[in-house]
Amino acid sequence: MKQSVLNLQNKIAETLGSDVLTSEICFDELTIELHSSAALSAFQILKDTLGFEQLIDLCGVDYLDYGLANWETMTAVNTGFSRGVFDFEQDESNDALEMDRRFAVVYHLLSVQNNLRVRVKVYPESTTMPVVDSVIDVWNCANWFEREAFDLFGILFKGHPDLRRILTDYGFIGHPLRKDFPLTGHVEMRYDIDKGRVVYEPVTIENRVNVPRVIRKQSPENV
Repeated sequence: MKQSVLNLQNKIAETLGSDVLTSEICFDELTIELHSSAALSAFQILKDTLGFEQLIDLCGVDYLDYGLANWETMTAVNTGFSRGVFDFEQDESNDALEMDRRFAVVYHLLSVQNNLRVRVKVYPESTTMPVVDSVIDVWNCANWFEREAFDLFGILFKGHPDLRRILTDYGFIGHPLRKDFPLTGHVEMRYDIDKGRVVYEPVTIENRVNVPRVIRKQSPENV
């Protein structure tokens, strides 16, 4: 483990104190978690005091069904796997959509002057309407990053001057990278010659459950 990363971990702990909820080093990379209510002021300190003058990336994460890799299990041939096959909006018994800490915003920061990097996670307090503070006033380049996270995950950034979709079409409904959003989507578009414009129609692709290939380990007697 690099001493510089250990020194950075200690320095951040001393500087931010209780604002740091967790701090861990893996593969010589430091990852910390900040409380959403204290994240904005902590980011300003990370930039001004600790020299992280550059925001490399900002992205959203959906932890719905995190850690479940059903295509690697022996039961996969019977149950199959897919994403968004079932209608979660009509399934009132599905408590997974209300799970704690479902969404997260991940920030990758770079200190050019110190040649150091840190990854920061912030979990919105609400999963039904995830909201975190915008960091545009700290790093102006966060503008389009935050719009992308809003568009694809539905995460709201408080204080963003122009929070609107950036990748999906006008009038798009839903957030494509949420785990409960079907891979095939809900609508498809085509150009209608008679109408002279693009029209939207219900998706015609059948959303089906796939059955993966399962490789079973050989038993000792068959070796």
